[in-house]
Amino acid sequence: MDVLVTGVAGFIGHGAALALLRRGDRVIGLDNLNDYYDVNLKKSRLEHLNISSQPGQFIFRKIDLVDRLGVNQLFADFSPQKVIHLAAQAGVRYSLENPFAYIDSNIVGFLHILEACRHHRVEHLVYASSSSVYGANKKLPFSVHDNVDHPLSLYAATKKANELMAHTYSHLYNIPTTGLRFFTVYGPWGRPDMALFKFTRAILNNEPLPVFNYGKHRRDFTYIDDIVEGILRVLDRPAAPNPAWCGETPDPATSLAPWRVYNIGAHRPIELLRYIELLEEYLGKKALITFLPLQPGDVPDTYADVTALKEDTGYEPITPVEIGVQRFVEWYRDYYRV
Repeated sequence: MDVLVTGVAGFIGHGAALALLRRGDRVIGLDNLNDYYDVNLKKSRLEHLNISSQPGQFIFRKIDLVDRLGVNQLFADFSPQKVIHLAAQAGVRYSLENPFAYIDSNIVGFLHILEACRHHRVEHLVYASSSSVYGANKKLPFSVHDNVDHPLSLYAATKKANELMAHTYSHLYNIPTTGLRFFTVYGPWGRPDMALFKFTRAILNNEPLPVFNYGKHRRDFTYIDDIVEGILRVLDRPAAPNPAWCGETPDPATSLAPWRVYNIGAHRPIELLRYIELLEEYLGKKALITFLPLQPGDVPDTYADVTALKEDTGYEPITPVEIGVQRFVEWYRDYYRV
């Protein structure tokens, strides 16, 4: 089938597009190639997709989500049957510095995707939410059936808003939409602004490694291949109404509309210091750690309850962090020739 992947030059977008190509789908890729992080890495991902596809199987268009006419024209030109919407302004801490980028991309841009899906009769929209929506929640593991009305960053607030916007379109226009709350994704082709990338670079360059919350963070680190497997399983199973849903005791994860929200994570929280120990082992160098307090917008722990995703799709994360970190280090050394 024809699948539109937005943010296709991004970390998860590249992984999802690659898996779609390998199973024989045609991928229409959208990205604005912004400079939030190294544009050359994004271009390398696109080149990797090009060489991994058959002629005409991968089509790329450089379009910004805020370009409503451009987005709509893309849908008109290619009529994708399904959409994996991953393009967004990412990063919790950066949302404190440049909040307008998050409103433009994550709110206005998402509206443009929803409108295009509505007018071009897309069969299923799968979009990226985030574990950040759990915000001030303390009960672990985080469950999709719990209320998430207390975000701690604007980034998290935009992701919660995406879930609400998607529900509105599912309710009004009967568009199946599924939101995926990603939990700390890592692996080859990863993002330079995320911990594994930054820690690796710092260790190799003998630079101080800032560790926030004095190293007491726990994160549900999830390997990219496990994430992609979950995305494709969800994509192939369009959201359906929950006939048992009741407005008197509303379930936050389902609806009478064709709308779903799932956690997608490893269900295995790892202490940040253990993560660093693995990096030290595979890099053969010790880290120069600088302990710092908890940063505004951060949460101390993340831990995904993936029961609903397992029950509905058979999703089962299989990659232990020891293997995932080793594969990342091998990729990093090869890509950067270090």
